[in-house]
Amino acid sequence: MTRLEPTQVQRVAVVGTGVIGGGWAAHFLRRGLEVVAHDPAPGAEARLRQLVADAWPVLEKLGLDSRADPARLSFAPDLRSAVAEVDFVQENAPENAAVKIDVLAQIDAAAPPSSVIASSTSGFAMTMMAARCQRPERCVVAHPFNPPYLIPLVEVVGGEKTDPAVIDWAVDFYTAVGKYALKMERELPGFLANRLQEAVWREALHLVAEGLVSVEEIDAAMIYGPGLRWAFMGPCLTFHLAGGEGGMAHMLDHFGPALKEPWTWLEAPDLTPELRDRMVAGTGKLAAGRSIRELERQRDECLIALLRTLENCQARSPR
Repeated sequence: MTRLEPTQVQRVAVVGTGVIGGGWAAHFLRRGLEVVAHDPAPGAEARLRQLVADAWPVLEKLGLDSRADPARLSFAPDLRSAVAEVDFVQENAPENAAVKIDVLAQIDAAAPPSSVIASSTSGFAMTMMAARCQRPERCVVAHPFNPPYLIPLVEVVGGEKTDPAVIDWAVDFYTAVGKYALKMERELPGFLANRLQEAVWREALHLVAEGLVSVEEIDAAMIYGPGLRWAFMGPCLTFHLAGGEGGMAHMLDHFGPALKEPWTWLEAPDLTPELRDRMVAGTGKLAAGRSIRELERQRDECLIALLRTLENCQARSPR
């Protein structure tokens, strides 16, 4: 069996075209690939084409491949025809274990033996999801962040039966199409970035549940505080600087005792109807009448500006 080099892939399939799948389709189109999409939901094709149309002006500002064209998107009537003649499949089925297992098995049965299959799952292990695949060695997890056409990170990890060479191939493929591919050495529930994000989210829910802060205060604290630093250095290097000339060693020696202080809750609070309603009301106040589409446009414009700044900062940093 001969598999194309990652840089030679020209035609990919996107199975499941919701927010994540649609975002992947937009990203692949921007990078000049031909995309064959499929989603069994009624009206899925129209929604996908609208998503791509809405994202395209932002992608133009970010920069298009010379072959980039929304017209290179086609919509297949069934899953089998969508994956029958592609070199790579991005699966984005709903985050339901039974559904994931079934859809991956269908893709595995229909896709060319040489193609690689990647799942956009947010937390499931490929070992579990590939249980009914005849060729589990070509299946990997590729966990993106929303929107996939702007956020560079994709976490790549295989299952117990995944061929290590396929994991490396997937890392090289995502790198070739402009993603930051983070290769995970082992399966980890929730992966890495989700676990870090979830820790902050659970703390936020506890603070609101206890009536200690408002939803607005939480977002403001992150936007104007740690969020700015983490965009460029991450928490580890940030705390390294907090130690002054002594670096991380001094920071840990000096602030280590504070780890025993009751500053955080790690377990999630009970999501009571009251807490749910308070979170909904608080975010409604933050939205200030702006629609989801308006907020998405604002998010994308801000992300473009941050990505440009990040590129400039990284150009001055050793690699």
